[in-house]
Amino acid sequence: MKSAMIRAMLGIAGGFLLVFASVCNADSYNKRTVVTINEPVLVAGVEQVTLQPGRYVIKLLNSATNRNIVLFYNEREDKLFATVMAINNYRLFPTEKTVLKYFETPRGNPPALRAWFPPGERWGQEFVYPKGLAVKIARETGAKVLTVPPAATVEELKTAPVTEVEATGIEIPLEEAYQPPLETEELTNAAPGPVVPVGEPRPSEPLPATASPIFGFGLMGLISASAGMLLRRLS
Repeated sequence: MKSAMIRAMLGIAGGFLLVFASVCNADSYNKRTVVTINEPVLVAGVEQVTLQPGRYVIKLLNSATNRNIVLFYNEREDKLFATVMAINNYRLFPTEKTVLKYFETPRGNPPALRAWFPPGERWGQEFVYPKGLAVKIARETGAKVLTVPPAATVEELKTAPVTEVEATGIEIPLEEAYQPPLETEELTNAAPGPVVPVGEPRPSEPLPATASPIFGFGLMGLISASAGMLLRRLS
C-alpha cells in the first residue's frame, strides 16, 4: 500500500516537473515580457496601431519560418493589439531590465517603436515598418529603417521582401545592408618598412659589423704557423 502511494506521488511530482519545464521552455522561446508604456507609441505591421499608456505583454509568435513575428497583447493577454515583423538585433551588453528603443516621427505623431530587448538578452528584435511609414521615419530621423511592402495577413509578412530604406528613399536589400565586413589583416605597432606579401620569405638582412678584420688576419697567421711546425716534425 505504501509503495503504491509513493509511486503515485512520484508520478504526480514528475508530471508537475514536466509541465513546469514546458512552461519555462515556452517562456524562454517566446521571450514573453511585460512592459509599461508611459506615452503613446506607434507600432505597425499587419495593422498600424498606437498603443496608449499602460501595461502590455510582448512576445514572439511560435513560427517555423526564420522571420520573427512579434505580438502585442494587453496585460491579461486576452486582446491582441498588433502583429509586427522584426529582424534579430544584437547588443554587446545585456541589461537586467527590458529596453525599448524608439524612432522620432514627424511632428504631431507619437514615437515609433524601433527595437525591443528582453531583460538579460543580447539578442533583441528590430521592428520592420511598411514602406510609406518607413520612408517618413527615415526622412525625419536620418536613420535607416527596415521596411516591407504593406501586408494584409501574417503569412504575407512571413514572405514579404525586407529592405532597408534611407532618408533619400533609396532601398537596399537586407542581405546587402547586413553584409559582414571582409576579413583583413591589420598591421599594428609595426616599424616602417617594405610590406612582404603573405607566403613569401622575408629577405635576409645583413648582420651588423661588430669585429675588426685585423683579428681575422691574426687568426690566419696563427693557423699557418701551427701547420708549418707540424710539417717540420713529420719530416
